[in-house]
Amino acid sequence: MDGSWARWLDRWTAAGVIDADTAVRIRAFEASHAGSGRLRWPILIALGFGALMICGGILLFVAANWDALSPGQRFALVLLLVASFHVAGALSAERFAPMSEALHAIGTAVLGAGIALAGQVFNLDEHWPGGIMLWAFGAGIAWVLLRHTTQLVLTAVLVPAWLVSEWIVATEGPRYSDLREVVPAAGVFLLALAYLGARGRDSRSHARRALTWLGAAGLIVSAPVLVDATWAHLLAPRQWAFSGTRDVVGLAIAFGAPLILAAALRRIEAWPCLLAALWVAVLCLLHANSRDALPFLWWAVGSVGLVAWGVRDGRPERVNLGALFFASTAIAFYFSHVIDKLGRSASLVGLGVLFLGGGWALERVRRRLVEQSREAA
Repeated sequence: MDGSWARWLDRWTAAGVIDADTAVRIRAFEASHAGSGRLRWPILIALGFGALMICGGILLFVAANWDALSPGQRFALVLLLVASFHVAGALSAERFAPMSEALHAIGTAVLGAGIALAGQVFNLDEHWPGGIMLWAFGAGIAWVLLRHTTQLVLTAVLVPAWLVSEWIVATEGPRYSDLREVVPAAGVFLLALAYLGARGRDSRSHARRALTWLGAAGLIVSAPVLVDATWAHLLAPRQWAFSGTRDVVGLAIAFGAPLILAAALRRIEAWPCLLAALWVAVLCLLHANSRDALPFLWWAVGSVGLVAWGVRDGRPERVNLGALFFASTAIAFYFSHVIDKLGRSASLVGLGVLFLGGGWALERVRRRLVEQSREAA
């Protein structure tokens, strides 16, 4: 149990689920074992960095000696690297489960390098997204068999990477599409929201927690990409020209796949993701010029919606992200519409007032909303 176990214990005692003597024994047990879990995060961090260093070292070693190896030696080396780490992970599963998970993760990461190297050996570079598809397929199999959180994270990253790469290849060259940038940007943004909403009020799953962190990181990265993709449309307003079935399929996957995933994770509680999809669709269809404040207003509405979603589900991370996006929108609006209308000194003073006054007010509201979300949880 996490740090909120004492509150739940008081609640169960007050409701008569457990008696007072049992509650006292539980508190004594937790107090005697309070220090046992403090080394968990340092150990996990050490294992994570160790796995990254091993992967990097192996890739550097293979790259440095690749030209000196024959095709047979190259393929044997690839098989050896992939198999050895999974075997080592299986052997250490009973003795040290975190080490086993790290070794299996290294094996899956090396699988991607092995697929790329095998494709180079046999000159199979005609359709490079196929390599990412095989890598994602291998990570998915590893997650189904092992149920490790690391394998789930790798799968959650590689599957959208494969879809985006397929779209890039399908729309390059003479097959260019007006939706080339918008489709992957919208799809990744909505998928990050689906990941972010994986946890509800009572969720304690490590897998859902990992998806939440992945969604938060993906949202921070994909939001500027979505701004850039849609802003090009705002600067040059035009009607989207659909290029047949390809663009329709791309839009269906970009908007439909995240909604299906959100429904699978949260069922009926995933309805905010549907509203988010409608919000992204309206953002893509906005026809405005660079001096119009409507896009900034729409981003502010989306930020408030993310905060409201966090308060409703008792998730402080959504409140914090919503506050971050709202502040970023206000700063972007100031630089785009206000600063050029003022002198240099007045613009600096205004920027200072915005940071000091706006930051103070936003922080007060954020803290109050975070507290409400924690009470709701």
